[in-house]
Amino acid sequence: MRVAILAHEKFPERAKTALGVLRYADYDVVAVLDRETAGTRVNDHVHDVQDAPIVTGMDDVEAQVDALLIGIAPIGGGFEESWRPDVRTALERGCDVISGLHYFLSEDEEFTALADEYDCELWDVREPHDDLTVSQGVASEVDAEVILTVGTDCSVGKMTVSMELARDAQEAGYDAAVIPTGQTGIMIEGWGNPVDRVISDFTAGSVEELILEKGNDHDYLFVEGQGSIIHPAYSAVTCGILHGAMPDKLVLCHAAGREAVHGYESFPLPSISTYVDLYEQLAEPVAPARVDAGAINTYGLSEEDAQATVEEYEAALGAPATDPVRYGTDELLEVLL
Repeated sequence: MRVAILAHEKFPERAKTALGVLRYADYDVVAVLDRETAGTRVNDHVHDVQDAPIVTGMDDVEAQVDALLIGIAPIGGGFEESWRPDVRTALERGCDVISGLHYFLSEDEEFTALADEYDCELWDVREPHDDLTVSQGVASEVDAEVILTVGTDCSVGKMTVSMELARDAQEAGYDAAVIPTGQTGIMIEGWGNPVDRVISDFTAGSVEELILEKGNDHDYLFVEGQGSIIHPAYSAVTCGILHGAMPDKLVLCHAAGREAVHGYESFPLPSISTYVDLYEQLAEPVAPARVDAGAINTYGLSEEDAQATVEEYEAALGAPATDPVRYGTDELLEVLL
């Protein structure tokens, strides 16, 4: 499928959905929409993803497009009215629109009318299905080894690490799969439950459902984590995933240089050892799991600084750690598989 990705004023640093799709999805990306970096190309900013021209808006996309994908997710998941002309133009061109926002396009009167008129589909990725329920506490009974990425904060690379580990494990001959729990993972894999959108009582159950669906078909499941256990807004989602997945092993993800919670800078991040204790102690009563490996995002650092940062993180963690995008996953897979 040929797609254009909307990432206005956020590409690349704050467009993690766009980057995830560019890096891992099977879509043919024909353009990225970003008013601030228009006139450049994706690979001018990020080298290890699919390349595409960056343009000002849908009116500047000359290639045939099957869908417009909203590749940014602001805090709260709201819809920016400045995006409306691009979504309108996409629908008028007969394009489907894929959105991971909490604002459902399928409930927008203008968009639904245009979708009906031009025979388009509005796919709200974060809309959960109607049959979710509470956890039964049985995820640990599946045959697969379950590995969950957890974080020191939101937007530290949990989805990226899950994808890198699963794909490298597959390439090495292991029977591995990704369990998508967020909008980006669902867009890439084409299935999953949007855990941060479900009723609170059903959070763990929504993850357990995914584990049970794939747990006897694969040897390893890499579960995409969300948020952080200390995050003042998202900790409930993190805890729900931890208890619903009942993982065997944990991978702690961190962003180099991050000292405070993103968007909540009055909340400093605790020490790495504190995170290890918190995650392991919280998992213990439901399904014991250890932090067996770590991943750190060194994007933007020089090679020398990145290597030093990885070594420091590994020492603080007391377990093998690396930047999977920069250095690969061999060290991590050796202890996880």
